[in-house]
Amino acid sequence: MDKGYCVVDAQVLKAWEYGVPQSRERVVFIGISRKYANPKILADIEKNSEKSPYYPYPIKTHGEGLQKIVTCKDAFVGLKEPDESSDAAQQAYSKAKYYGKMQGSSEIDMDGIGPTIRSEHHGNIEYRRLNVEHGGKHDEELKKGLPERRLSVRECARIQTFPDDYEFIFNDGTNKGNH
Repeated sequence: MDKGYCVVDAQVLKAWEYGVPQSRERVVFIGISRKYANPKILADIEKNSEKSPYYPYPIKTHGEGLQKIVTCKDAFVGLKEPDESSDAAQQAYSKAKYYGKMQGSSEIDMDGIGPTIRSEHHGNIEYRRLNVEHGGKHDEELKKGLPERRLSVRECARIQTFPDDYEFIFNDGTNKGNH
C-alpha cells in the first residue's frame, strides 16, 4: 500500500449499464491523495464496497434486475427522416458509399445498443439502414422505400445522449448542415 495515495481497484464502466445506448466501455482508475482525504472516509473507500456512501464509482442503473437497457429504437423516438426534418443535425449524414465489409459498413441493431461513436470514422459511420443486397435487415423501413443511409449527426448524438437542443457547428461555420 502506497502511503501517499489510496488507489481504488480499477473498474470497467459500460455505457449501456447507465442508460446510454452505446457499446462504449472505459477503464477508470481512481487515486486519492491521503494527504487531503478524510481518514475515516478513506478507510471506508478502501473496503471497496458498493454499499458504501463513499463508493467512488457510479452504481449501475440499467441491465438485469434494473431498468431496461436503452436501445437505438428507444433513442430515435420522434426523429423524422432527414428529408422531412427541420433539424440541421438530423439532415446531416455522411454520403460515403458502401464498400463492403469494413469499419462503418454495418447496419445498426435497432433493438440493441448502438456502436461506439468514434471521431476517426471520417465519414464511415455505421449505417442507419442498408439495402437488402448489402445485408440490410430493417424490413419495415426498406419496404416503405426508405433509402440506404448512414447515421445522421442527430442519431449519433442521441446514441451518445446529447440533449436535442445541443447545436452542432458544421464546416461552413454555421449550424446548418451542408453534408
